[in-house]
Amino acid sequence: MSKIQLAVFDMAGTTVNEDNVVYKTVQKSLVDAGYDFTLDEVLEHGAGKEKHQAIKDTLSSKGFDHSESEQIFQSFKQQLTQAYEELAVTSFDGVPELLKELRARDIKVALNTGYSRQVATGLLEKMNWLPGVEFDALITADDVTNGRPAPDMIELAMEKTGIHDSSKVLKAGDSAIDIEEGKNAHCGFTVGVTTGAQTREQLAAASPTLVLDHLADILKHI
Repeated sequence: MSKIQLAVFDMAGTTVNEDNVVYKTVQKSLVDAGYDFTLDEVLEHGAGKEKHQAIKDTLSSKGFDHSESEQIFQSFKQQLTQAYEELAVTSFDGVPELLKELRARDIKVALNTGYSRQVATGLLEKMNWLPGVEFDALITADDVTNGRPAPDMIELAMEKTGIHDSSKVLKAGDSAIDIEEGKNAHCGFTVGVTTGAQTREQLAAASPTLVLDHLADILKHI
């Protein structure tokens, strides 16, 4: 992977360790509305997606319509705000060092996420991560028309960082939809990490370039 000019990393479950609080909150919002879903089911059908879409796709997985999805989404956002106020957010081991090392090698770093910009910036503030220090660009679900697995967020990250050749872009994430997003953007390298939403088997099914147990292990391959 010596040709990499831009690394695009998912946030929750990949760079940010927030103990799956977002998907636990999605599950709670669905259960509160009278729907019986386990956390594993929410992760299977919603991982990596813009969160209103995650709710709709989880409902669809059992044949429910979307008539209550907006109400559930609003409840989710309220509950998530409270959950984050009480949550200690950290990065995964070795990740800050990884980001700084990549940037020291003149490899741009973009963070992208299915979260809203408000949630994403709140996470970064809790970790004291700053643009120009840990990362070069932040791309959220609010910034694009089409969420994952569409390539829009990666294409915007390339635009913001001045990278024009997608074959020199690496996309890493903790869900199969991250890998699909990378492939749809024609990234030269896609990496699944087992620290978040999905298992090694679920990630491998999307045929990434690599599946790693720790994001920081990417340095061994560059």
